[in-house]
Amino acid sequence: MGYVTRRLVTFPLVLIGVSILVFVAIRLVPGDAITAMLGTEAGLSTPQQRVALTAYFGLDQNWLVQYWHWLLGLFRGDLGISVAYGKPVLDVISDRFPLTLELAFLSMIIALAIGLPAGVFAATHNGRPSDLTVRIFAMVGQSTPSFVVGLLIIYMLSVGFGALPTMGEFSPFWKDPLRNLSQLIFPAITLGLAFAASVTRISRSAMLDVLSDDYVRTARSKGASARSVIWRHALPNALIPVVTLSGMEFGYLLGGAVLVEKIYALPGLGRVVLDAILQRDYALLQGSVLFIAFNFMVVNLLVDLAYSALDPRIRLGER
Repeated sequence: MGYVTRRLVTFPLVLIGVSILVFVAIRLVPGDAITAMLGTEAGLSTPQQRVALTAYFGLDQNWLVQYWHWLLGLFRGDLGISVAYGKPVLDVISDRFPLTLELAFLSMIIALAIGLPAGVFAATHNGRPSDLTVRIFAMVGQSTPSFVVGLLIIYMLSVGFGALPTMGEFSPFWKDPLRNLSQLIFPAITLGLAFAASVTRISRSAMLDVLSDDYVRTARSKGASARSVIWRHALPNALIPVVTLSGMEFGYLLGGAVLVEKIYALPGLGRVVLDAILQRDYALLQGSVLFIAFNFMVVNLLVDLAYSALDPRIRLGER
């Protein structure tokens, strides 16, 4: 059995474990799901109506029966009905995930476009004032929370330019590219700058290790140009920790950047999860977390496969 096959076999086991943890955790949160669903109208409902709603959503059964029914629905591709949105959970996720996916890609592009060249530059100028400057900026960027950067961007746009980024809506890229980018560029910058700082520090450290290896000195002794030594010989071998960091961060971003989506009022997957917790929307929360966990495992598998592509010496699944 190959490495990829073994990893795929473990996916269902991990997802079942995640589903059990989420199922139990959300039900341990204090509060009543029916009251959270009705909101201000909860006091107007009669006891008979509350009993009917409880039975309709299956909340009158014990936890084991509720989980079994939900698991059977999962095998049929049915994650249940969202109480908050009044439609299937899969429809809610499919509506919100494209925004989160595009935001994650844009943030990753910005982070790598800034962080990777900055890290290489700092490593090749080790000990110089320019190296110290890059390290200071990276440290400041890494220690500044994303929501602070987002609030600063909104403040500068509103005070300096008298404008605000488009909030509260999402236009798909294939329908209106310019409007789509205007909606996501500032949230992507907010997330990308913080991640760029981490990429800068990791890539600088990895490049410093690689530049002292024998094959780099051999390439220099053979008369290879400085650019060729850095970008062709050294950088590919220094990318493994960067790929690891990028994969982890991308997995987290696919789960939704809750604070950034909240600040920019973006209808993404992060806000769906947050709203599901606040409204005790059990089906939506369980389905969303399961979907996020699946994405995270897929990203981790792709990262492992990228290792062997970057460094042929790595053989996955071998002892």
